[in-house]
Amino acid sequence: MNYSLPHIPARTTKPREGGLNMVMDKGMSIRQAEDMIDACGTLVDMVKIGFGTSYVTPRLKEKIQLYQKADMRVYLGGTLFEAFIARGMFKEYRKLLDDLGLECAEVSDGSINLPHAEKCKYINTLARDITVLSEVGSKETGILISPARWVRMMLQELDAGSWKVIAEARESGTVGIYRPSGHAHTTLVHRIVAKVPPDDIIWEAPQKAQQTWFIKQLGPNVNLGNVPAEEVIPLETLRLGLRGDTFFDHLPEEIVAKLKQVNETD
Repeated sequence: MNYSLPHIPARTTKPREGGLNMVMDKGMSIRQAEDMIDACGTLVDMVKIGFGTSYVTPRLKEKIQLYQKADMRVYLGGTLFEAFIARGMFKEYRKLLDDLGLECAEVSDGSINLPHAEKCKYINTLARDITVLSEVGSKETGILISPARWVRMMLQELDAGSWKVIAEARESGTVGIYRPSGHAHTTLVHRIVAKVPPDDIIWEAPQKAQQTWFIKQLGPNVNLGNVPAEEVIPLETLRLGLRGDTFFDHLPEEIVAKLKQVNETD
């Protein structure tokens, strides 16, 4: 940090298991990637080359290596995994990961109907060689999955070898763990964290209000994903109580009481 302030919550540091920031790269140029690394690279743990953008991204290998040199885990979007599976090309997918020098992969079934036992087999196979993140939840609006099923799938995927399970929200933040309005399914989230260790979950939270909600519910070291590159530093201020939405969360009660008394006097 650039200077000292008291009453700031302790944050984990890289490499870390909790308090993760996952950024979605939806087609940034090499220069934009370099700018992100320069601006906030110490705060970014993972970069997802979103959905199928790796198919058309120029200088893909160069950008992957750039992120890796900055100590960021890089992986391709789960939709690309599903595109290979839908075409019966799992071997080709594994070869692609090798060719790109990737040490992480995302396994998802948000766009295709994939039997869960089969999904877990893919997780288990990939986890023998690389780090696997698996995504739970549908990308389709209106498809509801019961909390019990969310919990069961997450626990089974962790048992199959996933390093973290990702709670689906898309880059829009309007499906999966969220309502179409963008508000969290609070009952669903609470049921999940009652059964699944919070450090094992990455909550996709592209919107500021969603990030704020999870920080208030699960603390400053909650794992958050699908964070826009330009929002990494603003998100960190939310975590640290240095933004209006979380300003009073880490101040001692006596300071808060005094401030409220002053406001009432004024």
